[in-house]
Amino acid sequence: MPANREGMHNGLIDEPDDDYKSPEVRYSVFENRGKSGHRFCQEPFKVATACLSAFCLILLMILVITSVHNGKSRSSDQDSLPSAAETQMQTGCANVTALTEELQTVKKEKSELEKELSQLKDKIAKLEATPAPQTSLAPMKSSCSEDWKHFNGSCYYISSFGRTWSDSQRYCKRNGGNLAIILTAEEQTFIWDLLPRGYWNAFWFGISDEKVEDDWHWVDGTKLVGGFWEYGEPNNHRNEDCGYMIKTDVLSRVAIRSWYDAPCHMSLPFICEKTAVSS
Repeated sequence: MPANREGMHNGLIDEPDDDYKSPEVRYSVFENRGKSGHRFCQEPFKVATACLSAFCLILLMILVITSVHNGKSRSSDQDSLPSAAETQMQTGCANVTALTEELQTVKKEKSELEKELSQLKDKIAKLEATPAPQTSLAPMKSSCSEDWKHFNGSCYYISSFGRTWSDSQRYCKRNGGNLAIILTAEEQTFIWDLLPRGYWNAFWFGISDEKVEDDWHWVDGTKLVGGFWEYGEPNNHRNEDCGYMIKTDVLSRVAIRSWYDAPCHMSLPFICEKTAVSS
């Protein structure tokens, strides 16, 4: 073999190529390369783990703080509940006390009423047992003679014929009375209702101012107070010194506005009055 070939051959044998290294050498190189790559891949996982741990710690702290706060709130609510319950209990006790006192008062009043009722029953029983007093007096009756109308203790007569005022008074006196003396609106209305209606039905009654003009007196001497004159009356139109009342066909006329004055010598029907006889 030529020398250059042997050298070449030796060189090939002495310095073998990396591809022909022994298995141990190749494994060692591969292991070293794998460790370097593994370390390079582990770095991001460590960072993520640290972040997650920190996040978990923060969440844990938040949970602890929230739990403590809720515990305080519940404690405060629980502290306030007894106070409200205690207030309601006190109010209820006060109401019960008031109702009890009111019940006692009602019972006392009931007892007093029952006592009064018993006393009243005893009085009624005594009154019923007492005989009624006997009286020998007969009941009083007021009577008026025929053609006379009774009202409030007096009898009234309405004449159907006419006379002067003075003659009318004499006629009434002969029959136990006077020309009517009218003191109240009720009496005036009663007499006026007895009169018949007509064109100008006029009737003397017991009033005059013959002695002093406009100084009207009744036939018994008492002075007139008030009266039931028509508007504008008395007016003494023609020496009119005696009083009369009218009842006409005009339905709008009323009893308390029916008095007039007229000359005493006129002949008119008249109204007598006398005290009713008791029997």
